[in-house]
This record gives sequence, structure tokens and C-alpha cells, in this order.
Amino acid sequence: MTAGRAMRVDAARNHERIVAAAGVAFEEVGPGVALDEVARRAGVGAATLYRRFRNRDQLVRAVVEHVLTTEISPATEVVTDDPWRDLVGMLEASVESFAAHRTVLRLAREVGAIDVDLVDGYLRSMERPLRRAAAAGLVRPELLARDLAAVVVMALATVDDHDADPADLRRYLALLVDGLRPAPGVLPPPSDR
Repeated sequence: MTAGRAMRVDAARNHERIVAAAGVAFEEVGPGVALDEVARRAGVGAATLYRRFRNRDQLVRAVVEHVLTTEISPATEVVTDDPWRDLVGMLEASVESFAAHRTVLRLAREVGAIDVDLVDGYLRSMERPLRRAAAAGLVRPELLARDLAAVVVMALATVDDHDADPADLRRYLALLVDGLRPAPGVLPPPSDR
């Protein structure tokens, strides 16, 4: 298929089924789940899976992109009359989605599926909710999108792989989010990276 050309409807449907099945299989079975098992769960033949994804790394990246597109991006697009709630809702959706896909994230880090383009896209999606909250005077004016990404990472650091109760995750995210509010002092400047 050439770049920019749309997938056939059936190919797009199979793609979505494979990616969704892989996301569930990685979490339920583990990172070593056989790709043939993913194909079975998706209701497609192994040849169809391998036609779309030549290897596990490509499939892992597709699952990460799917999580960003279907679970996190919609939360970044919410616009209500409460910019603070929109910002916090976006952070909560990010943390909850990433926490629900810990195995996929671990795999993605291991295989290098989280690259600069993926991170930049995620950071860009955070800009609008952040700017709206800043314009309303609800957050520190010096905040950057990467500060929000750091909040997500810090909250995720509190998640134990065996902890099914998200109460602590919500608690620690609430503590971190309070640090986004305006304060008398200014944050130290970020690094140049």
C-alpha cells in the first residue's frame, strides 16, 4: 500500500480488530502472548495479522497509538465552561488509560515503540486544555505540556502491577494536580531538552 492511500474498509476493520485484540491479549496473557493467539482473538487468520504487522514491535506501537487515539485524545478534546475540570479530566483519562495498559507500555518502552513523534503528538494534544486553563488563571502560567506529561508519569509511578484498586492512583494524581494551581512562587525553569 502506498503512503497516503486509504485502507480498504475490510482491511481497516481487520486492522482495528487486531489492534484491539492485541491490547487485551497483552494485558490478559502477558507480553509473550503468541501473535497467532492475537489473530485468533481478533477473528482473523495469522496471515492477515502478519500482512498488517510484520513483527510484534509494529503491533505494540499500533496498540499504543490506538490507546492514544481512542482513549486519551477524546479527553483532550473536551471543551466545557470549566477549563480546570477539562484539564484535570484529560490528566485523569491519561493516567487511567496508561494504568490499564501497563503491560503494553512496558513492552513499548522495551521495543522502542514510544518515539519522538508519538511523544510530540501526545504533548501537542495537551496544549489546548493547558492554554485554556492558563488563560482563565487556573494554573501556573509557566506550565508547559511536558510538565503535564511529568505529572502523568509521576502518578503512574505509584501504580503497583498487582494493584487493581485505583483509589491510590486517584489520590496521588489529586495531590500532583494541586501543584498545577497558581502559587506565589514561580517554578524553576525547565531544562533545554
